[in-house]
Amino acid sequence: MVPNYFYPATVALCLAVVIAVYFYNNPLDHGRWFMMRRFINWLPLGMTYAFLCMGRYNIIVAQKPLMSKEDLGIIFGVGTWVYALSFLVNGPLIDKKLGGKRGMLISVIGVSLSNIALGVLTWLITARHLKVNLVASFSLLYAINMYFQSFGSMSIIKVKAYWFHVRERGVFGAIFGSLISIGVYFAFDWGASIIAMTKANSTGLLHDIFVSTTNPVDATWSIFYVPAVILIFWLLLDWWLIKDTPEECGFPHLDTCDASSGLMHVEFSVLDLLKKIFASRLMLLIACVELTGGVFRYSMTQWYSIFAGEVKQPGAEYIAQHWGWFTCIFGIAGGFAAGLISDRLFQSRRGPPAAMLCGFVLIMAIVMSLVLFTQPQIVGWSAIFIVMASIGITSLMSGTAATDFGGRKATATCMGIVNGFAYVGSGIQSISLGFLITLQGWHWLPIFVIPFAVIGGAIAIWIWHELPAATRKYIAEKEGKII
Repeated sequence: MVPNYFYPATVALCLAVVIAVYFYNNPLDHGRWFMMRRFINWLPLGMTYAFLCMGRYNIIVAQKPLMSKEDLGIIFGVGTWVYALSFLVNGPLIDKKLGGKRGMLISVIGVSLSNIALGVLTWLITARHLKVNLVASFSLLYAINMYFQSFGSMSIIKVKAYWFHVRERGVFGAIFGSLISIGVYFAFDWGASIIAMTKANSTGLLHDIFVSTTNPVDATWSIFYVPAVILIFWLLLDWWLIKDTPEECGFPHLDTCDASSGLMHVEFSVLDLLKKIFASRLMLLIACVELTGGVFRYSMTQWYSIFAGEVKQPGAEYIAQHWGWFTCIFGIAGGFAAGLISDRLFQSRRGPPAAMLCGFVLIMAIVMSLVLFTQPQIVGWSAIFIVMASIGITSLMSGTAATDFGGRKATATCMGIVNGFAYVGSGIQSISLGFLITLQGWHWLPIFVIPFAVIGGAIAIWIWHELPAATRKYIAEKEGKII
């Protein structure tokens, strides 16, 4: 039997490996203090983002005692579409006025308050039996949560754009994917533990804090309060430690050789920033790959644990019980595989590994569809591998390619809209699968993924050779060859 400390210990070990890879990967020979100061910058920023993810996905863990699958599909779909659309406003706002640090602080405050509001609503419904339209009320508060979540995802990439050269961004994309994965672990495994520890018949510190002694009921609302409190801690660290650029820490200007090289003096209007995406064939193709990745990732992260709860999985129960842990460990592996393949084998081109990962998703979805009700172990591992590949795609497209081709001046807008496409994909699958599964059955879960894997792979092949002009010039000068 695996001891309880094994799972958090291995996540901590993975984080230690991520940090070690960061210090080992130094292709530009930065000085020791620069590497350390950049680490002091990204670690609290990254852990804040991981706990933002916990405050984003906790509603999935809270689904069973609160709402039906159709209700969750609508609520999560509304939230993800608000998240996607908010990038049109918040991206230019971060690029032109706020910067990455202030954007992250706004995100933490907004997400904390909206999670507290979700907790209050849950308490009123479950403990005080308030009669409300559950779908409408949860959709409204979750939409507010997701609006502020969008500030966080853009802000971490905005800060990254000034601190990481293009030739280092594949590895940072892997770090970004790792932080998403750790956030999923917090949401699912920590969330499940919070739910278990705050049941009316449980004991312990959380039970004493959240469960009333006079009217004991399961304190499901605690799953919203806990990440809100944790985020306040990281808010204080972010305010103290984060700097937007190396120059603010006394370092010389770092030319990152992205699309903004030579154009840092140019001021972009909001329209100019939006044109970076919507008038660019390449950026729209990158966004479409990310849309398909959003379908893959959320089809599995949102629905597999619910599937495993409804359809018995003999011999594979451990996967559902530790779903957050499995997606965390393998998501980190997917992010690093994608980033290292891109930087080491394809001269920082993002299309080739994205195409490979889409092909891998296609194979796993086909296998899963063939054995969905007969081979629980294969089904569980197929779901894990699809999440692994999709996080690799996200780390390449949202975390890296959007910044490479958008440039530092337009990072938040470009990354935000590209990442927004992932949440358009999430909204498509959330509402579609919520109804398809209810009306037609669970066999639609893997089948729904298959056409999107084909489309994503085809588009990634289309952009196979793309690189920013400044990156091509840098590689030609440093490596003596033309790509």
